[in-house]
Order: sequence, then structure tokens, then C-alpha cells
Amino acid sequence: MKRYTIFVITENFIGILNRITIIFTRRGINIDALTASESRLSGIHRITIEVTANEDTVIQLVNQIEKIIDVIKAFYHEDEGVVYQEIALYKIPVSRLDGGLEKIIRQHNAKIIAAEPEFVVLELTGHKEQTQELLEILKGYGLLEFARSGRVAVAKRMLTIESFIK
Repeated sequence: MKRYTIFVITENFIGILNRITIIFTRRGINIDALTASESRLSGIHRITIEVTANEDTVIQLVNQIEKIIDVIKAFYHEDEGVVYQEIALYKIPVSRLDGGLEKIIRQHNAKIIAAEPEFVVLELTGHKEQTQELLEILKGYGLLEFARSGRVAVAKRMLTIESFIK
């Protein structure tokens, strides 16, 4: 089993996520991460799905997704074929800030993005393993809250949305 990134290009965004997740649910496959956003073209949306599966299963998923009426194109890549990042936010009590924690923040290239009287919010952009490592460390500092985005990715291979909608 490997990690794959599935890209879905779609016109009509209403209800599409529900239809896509049903495909995964029916096959008993977990979505590891999912992000959706507009693309650089007006009216065209992009969905990025991270999944751990074998390639045959991913091919079947992509083929099934492409049958959805509003999907322009679906395709996939192994991790080596994409550039990707995630963003993680960590809320920590101000009372726990000390020299040791500041050193950890610098070592992980995290930054403080909000400071309130009772807490600070740290941001770290990286791969899941990096954000998870910092999460485990910060649990020892009274971590109040944690949130991580899904994978944001672009394919290394030169593909343009225009090539799919011609």
C-alpha cells in the first residue's frame, strides 16, 4: 500500500464532495485528507484527495470519479509525482512559553501567528510527519487545541486545467 494524491477537476461544486465520498465509502476506503478550492480558472474547482491504497484500487476510484457528470477530469500521482504541503495550527497556553519551547519552535521552523493574553497560536507548514512530530512534542506543553489541513498539492508533471476542458 502506498500513498497517492488524487486530483479532481470539476465545474459544478454543489454536492460533488458528497458524491465523491460515497465512492470511497462503498469501497470501504478511508480518505486520509481532502481539500477543495477554486482553481485559477473562474468556475472551475479542484479537489485534492490523499489516500493510502494499492494502485489498482486508485485506478478504479479515479475511473469511478470521472463518471460523475460534473467532473471534468480525475487523475492520480504517487507521492514522488507531486509537490505538497499541509498547514498545522497549535494553540498553547502563554504560561508554558519558556526558553525551551521557544527553541523547539525555532528548530521546527514554526512561527507564532497570534498572541492573546492566555494563549499563543503556532503555525507550521510541512509534510504530515513534520506537523505530527511537533504535535507530539507540544502535547507536553499543555497543548490546548490542534488543527491540520488536508494536503495541498500540485503535480510535478506539466498539466494544465485548460488541457482537460478542450
